[in-house]
This record gives sequence, C-alpha cells and structure tokens, in this order.
Amino acid sequence: MTPTEMEHRIVRYGDLRPCKTAFIDAHTPGSDQKENFTIIGGGVSESPDQHVHIALAHGFNIGAAGQPPKCRNSLHNHRTAEVFFVLKGRWRFFWGEHGDAGEVILEEGDIFNIPTNIFRGFENVGTDYGMIMAVLGGDDAGGGVIWAPHVIEDARAHGLVLGNDGKLYDSKQGQTLPDGVDPMPLLTADELAQVDTPSPMQVVGGYVRRYLDMVALAQSGTPCKVIGAQGIIRDKPGFEIDLLTRASARTQPHRHDRPSVLMPVKGHWRVDYEGGSATLAPGDTMSVPENLDHTAVPAMTGEAALYHIIGTDDAAGPTWKG
Repeated sequence: MTPTEMEHRIVRYGDLRPCKTAFIDAHTPGSDQKENFTIIGGGVSESPDQHVHIALAHGFNIGAAGQPPKCRNSLHNHRTAEVFFVLKGRWRFFWGEHGDAGEVILEEGDIFNIPTNIFRGFENVGTDYGMIMAVLGGDDAGGGVIWAPHVIEDARAHGLVLGNDGKLYDSKQGQTLPDGVDPMPLLTADELAQVDTPSPMQVVGGYVRRYLDMVALAQSGTPCKVIGAQGIIRDKPGFEIDLLTRASARTQPHRHDRPSVLMPVKGHWRVDYEGGSATLAPGDTMSVPENLDHTAVPAMTGEAALYHIIGTDDAAGPTWKG
C-alpha cells in the first residue's frame, strides 16, 4: 500500500469535520453547542449534514463528541455497545431516565464501556473544550438512538421534531413532516420499565477503567486487554480494545485478518507498514487494512499510549455477561 493510499485511511484530529445538528437536542439550551464527528462507518447521526470521513465497513463505528464546558449530551439509549475514552478534558457521565441513577467522572485516557439498555448522557465538566472518542458496535451502530421521552418533548419545544423515519425536521427552517411520516412515538410506560437502571457500584465497578491502572498493566510487556472475553472489562460487543504503551508496543511486523484501528491517546506513534510509514498524534485515527504487515511504536521519548480496536465475530448486541 502506498503512502498516498494510506493517507486516505488516516483522519487527522485537525481535519475532523463537525456536525452541530446531528441529534434531536441540537436546539435545546445546554446541548446546543455540541459537535458530533463520524470518523469510521455511518454512525448514528439523525442529520443529513453529518460528514463521514471513512465509510469502509469495519464491524464497528468510530466517532467523537466535542463540547465546550457545561455542554451536555442528552439522555439516550443504544441497542449495541457504546464505548468512550476521554481524549481531552474532564467529563461527567450519568445514567437513568432522568440522569439521576448514578454518575462517574472520567479523566484523560479513562475508558467507559457503557452497558446496553440504559439511558446515558455526558457533560463536559472541565474548563476548556473537551473531546471524547467513541466506538459503537456493528456496522449500522444498532439502528440509531432511543431518546428518553423528555428529551423529545424538550426538542419539540425548541423547533426540532424527530420523524419515525429516523430523520430530523426543523420548524425553524420551515420544515414539516412529509406525508406518511409521523413523529417518533415516545416510549410507553411498559417500554420504559424494560430499560435497565444499574447501580453506581455495578456500572463503575464493572464498566469503567482508569488510564493509569491500564498503563500499569501494560508495563508487563504485553498490551492491556481492556475489552474482550478475557479483558479487564469482560464483554463481547463485536470488537476488542487493547491499550498499548511503550513497554508493550509490538516491534515485530504483524497483520490481522480484518481491518483494525489505531487511536493514540498520549504521545506520537510511528506506524511502519509494507509500502511506507506514518506518524500519528493524539486525536488521529488510522484504519489499518486487513492482511497488511505493520508495526506501531512510540516516535518520541516521553509518555505514550495508544488504543487498538479490532472487530470480532461476536454479535454487536446486548452487553455480554460471561
């Protein structure tokens, strides 16, 4: 593969193209300044304005959310996995239909494998613009987002209506629902009763891992298996995630039988591949083609850590409890 061909599989942090109208809460005060990014795959955006950087199927989606301080993402649910790691800033994640069932604060490098079938939201509680990177299960990311009823009602009060076709219609721009399209129905009481409300101990103890703890585990010379059947978060969401550090970087060329993704969180990383090389910085995302020999090692002295994501044959469905 030539360097020119590979550059088309690298999305640089500075080249990310945001969408500010991706979801139903785009006009709701407190959520109207967020930016959504779809890096790999179709994502779950409800807006035709969403730019997709790499459309190739990987078995999972890669996205990101950027938000200024005090901006929040409204409470929603997914049918498949949603995993976040913090790239920049400090973030509060909260869950429950009204966001009052529990919360956890994540710092840079921390990772959160949010269980399926719970309402979740997140807020930038830092002092500067923050960025979190996301991995969503499945090529179609589970068919979209399920919103808490009050989110849909709040959005309607500010001019945005979600149709049952999964698309947004903005009355502020003179848009109305097309013939044959009805508003997305609110979840019924029976449907709401089927949504899980785990305790803070269950969520934080089972699905959150701290960056420094993972770095310590990766100092043994092998990557820290973060998410997987044998991971420190035991789950099979249709992909696996490892954390590599300087001590656990693989210096021998290797390949995978399916595409993989490299996402630095600390330091610069040099990726040598058959045909060329590239240097990645935090916030960059690189899709490595299947069956391509490559290595990834820190390019400079100092702290270095990188998340590696690869698909598996497991179904991208409800959280696995093995």
